[in-house]
Amino acid sequence: MLGAKAIPFPIVVDSLLGVTGGADAIIVLDSRLPRTLLGLLAGAALGASGALIQALTRNPLAEPGILGVNAGAGLAMVLGVAFFGVHSQPGYLGLAALGALLTTLLVFFAGYYGATRMDPLRFVLAGVAIGAVMSGAASGVTLLHPTAFDTMRYWSAGSLNVRSLEPVLWVAPVIVAGVILALILARPLNAIAMGEELSVALGARPQWTQGLSILAITLLCGGATAAAGPIAFIGLMIPHIARWLMGADQRWIILLTLTLSPCLLLSADILGRFLTPGELRVSIVTAFLGAPMLIWLARRQHGESR
Repeated sequence: MLGAKAIPFPIVVDSLLGVTGGADAIIVLDSRLPRTLLGLLAGAALGASGALIQALTRNPLAEPGILGVNAGAGLAMVLGVAFFGVHSQPGYLGLAALGALLTTLLVFFAGYYGATRMDPLRFVLAGVAIGAVMSGAASGVTLLHPTAFDTMRYWSAGSLNVRSLEPVLWVAPVIVAGVILALILARPLNAIAMGEELSVALGARPQWTQGLSILAITLLCGGATAAAGPIAFIGLMIPHIARWLMGADQRWIILLTLTLSPCLLLSADILGRFLTPGELRVSIVTAFLGAPMLIWLARRQHGESR
């Protein structure tokens, strides 16, 4: 209903049911329906991956964008387009998942290497540094390869503006699998939050939980990034809101995150279409919303550690 052209709700319903045709039906079916479905999927994926990363690292500043996971997925896609001629949605999806997996493992290694325990600030710095390197590498490749530049310049801005259901249909099974895995992992994550020794005494298997969490993060970040581009801060803000409302139980945090994250992403998308005569990319709107919260959380974390 909302957008550059207002369409009455009855016409939207008739268009979805195939009762009516015309220009309004084309707008609903070819633009707004795919855009809304992608917003629901990408929002759920980004929020759930943020909740998993924060639970796994016990770091309130952790988020896929901040930790460089999105940048790693983007670099893998750029390399695939530039050197292997990948130009299909399945190819983008596979490359993004591979890049997300390798980046997640690299950040975990850098954050843990030489340390007896996880330092939240060190973990974030490792993610920011690795993400910056990968973003720079992706920019260098796109400058040297015009084909990759033309393909990636629109995607890299982060947007829900898809013109068909094909990208949605390709990423939906991957994201749904990641969401199901995240829900299954909620109870084991509650156990390892009490400490590795106590969780083992309670029957949990921390190594399995960590490995499956990385797999879920890979599926969620890879699917969302392949379809919508790198969109940051959704996975930072919403898990915190869920934690404030529901407490420390990961089952409720993940459920509420899956509900609120798509709402925030779609709201940011709608806001971006109304703020300017053209269209402000959703990643820009989420950055305006998320950057102040990141600063506040960092200051709060620093104050608590003193």
